[in-house]
Amino acid sequence: MNRSFLADGRFPSVHFPARRRLLMSSLTLTALGVAALPARKVRAAGLGEPGAAFEDTGNAAPRAGGSAEGTTGSPEAMGHAGGKDTPAGPNATGSAAARGGGADAPRSADATGSSNAGGPTLLVLGDSLSAEYGLSRGQGWVALLEKRLAADERTRRWQVVNASISGETTAGGKGRLPALLAQHRPKVVVIELGANDALRGLPLKATTANLRQMVADVQAAGARAVLVGLQVPPNYGPAYTRQFSQMFGKVAADTDSPLVPFLLEGFADDPDWFQADRIHPQAKAHPRMLDTVWAVLKDVL
Repeated sequence: MNRSFLADGRFPSVHFPARRRLLMSSLTLTALGVAALPARKVRAAGLGEPGAAFEDTGNAAPRAGGSAEGTTGSPEAMGHAGGKDTPAGPNATGSAAARGGGADAPRSADATGSSNAGGPTLLVLGDSLSAEYGLSRGQGWVALLEKRLAADERTRRWQVVNASISGETTAGGKGRLPALLAQHRPKVVVIELGANDALRGLPLKATTANLRQMVADVQAAGARAVLVGLQVPPNYGPAYTRQFSQMFGKVAADTDSPLVPFLLEGFADDPDWFQADRIHPQAKAHPRMLDTVWAVLKDVL
């Protein structure tokens, strides 16, 4: 059987007979943001085979093995995908150095942001979709956002700080956020996290609580949080798929926060927009991702 294993080395996708369904099962989780691992590495990590049963408890995601312990960061952040498999983005504040990691620690896009000293700050807290995984510097949607803001006299005072890390979870983001808020004092914080939680089989209750806490921390700091919605593939089961998708909208509604419904809207099932791993969007997709975020963010700014 031809099996395709998702990134992050935690939850391999199942094979779908129809090419479009296989693609969708992988691409709706592109927000996980790490390099795909070969099957031998997945099995070596003790993950077993895909297709584990899932009871509709509304809590944990269906898993193919492994543990839900240790919720800060992904397997990559814990060194399982170090070396050549680690995303090669530039180091940043809130990444390897902030976590005390070494050379194999995950890297993020440049968290020093733009140089509009004295202007309001927009902080992006995400995973590889926001950390330019597999792209040249400046091609990701966050870098494109910075350029868009700078090109308009109404928004050029905004400075952008990208504190995204490939493989990040909501627990990891929650842990890093207070220091980022204290350091950068942002007026707006875009939170693009959650898919890695699903890949690791973490309970939805924990993911929801982490999202709520991050929004609360942002609001307590006098800033506005913007949530970016994500989706999981249908092989997680209809109940979990629905609950995961609805989670972002519920947190946004309960906290009076703007919501970007789905970052990959409009191309998630089209292979022409993705890199060779069929998981991460190509550079040409990032302007579309920016437009999706901008439709909501422009009113916040």
